[in-house]
Amino acid sequence: MDQVARYREIVRRVIEDYAQFGGPDPNIVTEVIEDPKRDHFELIHVGWDRRRRIHGTVLHVDLIGGKIWIQHDGTERPMAEELVAAGVPKEDIVLAYKPVDIRPLTGYGVG
Repeated sequence: MDQVARYREIVRRVIEDYAQFGGPDPNIVTEVIEDPKRDHFELIHVGWDRRRRIHGTVLHVDLIGGKIWIQHDGTERPMAEELVAAGVPKEDIVLAYKPVDIRPLTGYGVG
């Protein structure tokens, strides 16, 4: 298995693990969105909180240039740490939600 295919599988597994926790309320559904052809993965919440519509991204990850780009991480358990625990080297994880000038200070990849 090549590196991109391996990372694709790791990202899928980690996002599915997050999805097992479900939404913050029984009226809010947790959905996993996967587009492996374009290497795009998301975890979203959809539903209603009384009269307020809930529709938002919890996690957004893309595979770009052989690296895992975390575009958004709205979890309490940082996805980057889960990826490292799954065997992904820190330099292959880009915290895309951090400004470009801050990324070198994170200990993760810069892009």
